[in-house]
Amino acid sequence: QVQLVESGGGLVQAGDSLRLSCAASGRTFSYYAMGWFRQAPGKEREFVARISASGGNTKYADSVKGRFTISRDNAKNTLYLQMKSLKPEDTAVYYCGADSKSYGLGYLPREYDYWGQGTQVTVSP
Repeated sequence: QVQLVESGGGLVQAGDSLRLSCAASGRTFSYYAMGWFRQAPGKEREFVARISASGGNTKYADSVKGRFTISRDNAKNTLYLQMKSLKPEDTAVYYCGADSKSYGLGYLPREYDYWGQGTQVTVSP
């Protein structure tokens, strides 16, 4: 069992930056690949970014590539999402997920074993 708690969301203006954190507890954080997803009202949860267990491999959705950076600190059991040049279309609840499988692509929510409760990000025009 892994418990995940997101933080760092808020209300910002377009062009601003935010850094989200996801604190993990329970089983060894460094065993899990981690991902960030987001869900806007009336839409399905969508992939944002993923990082391998070691942190050596990352992947991003096209919509955030070049603006968002996923990282992790295994010594602190924490996952991060640095978001720059935010746009109104980035408005959503952001969730972190833990995937015990290293071989998956990680683009789908069903691939993840554990989820946090989410943190709201609102970007005003």
